[in-house]
Amino acid sequence: MIVYIIIIFTSLFSYLAFQDVNLMNRFIMYPYAVKRNNEWWRFVSSGFLHADYMHLFFNMFVLYSFGLFLIQYFELLFDGLSIYYFLILYIGAIIVSDLSSYIKYHESPSYRSLGASGAVSAVLFAFILINPMSQVLVFFIPMPGVLMGVIYLGYSWYMAKRGGDRINHDAHFYGAVFGFLFPILLKPELFMNLIEQIQSVFN
Repeated sequence: MIVYIIIIFTSLFSYLAFQDVNLMNRFIMYPYAVKRNNEWWRFVSSGFLHADYMHLFFNMFVLYSFGLFLIQYFELLFDGLSIYYFLILYIGAIIVSDLSSYIKYHESPSYRSLGASGAVSAVLFAFILINPMSQVLVFFIPMPGVLMGVIYLGYSWYMAKRGGDRINHDAHFYGAVFGFLFPILLKPELFMNLIEQIQSVFN
């Protein structure tokens, strides 16, 4: 249920912002305004806004594809606390992914950032942690999730350093790292489970 609630709220909030530039400007991640005006809510609100319908659809589709499984797995791990921990994962990833933007651009009046990509990356990488050998599609090419994860991190790191394409690759990278580490902090045995699943392929 919580996954559907996030999808509905994000879609509605993004749609309203598409129609109202003042709403968009009020809640987008704007590091300069955060520092100058103490507008700290932007660290969370920006994760529920999107640049256009394609941006919104892609993020919500990935959230739907992997979030439903993840919340079910969290119910097995954490019983009645599954929704609580899922929300910490999701919202925590939004905040963590925006931190790099704030650190790099808090003196830049022109920089803006938005989108759920950091949080969605966290959900995806939490899934990869739990099911590293599950097949995922990358441009319709099937590959093990763990391989996709390595490629994704490497690409995000490289593109963040290169820059120039107006995509916040730092948010993708740090959101993914947070999504991988957060479940391990809660259940350290998940890391050993990851290693065992990978090793089983070569045995």
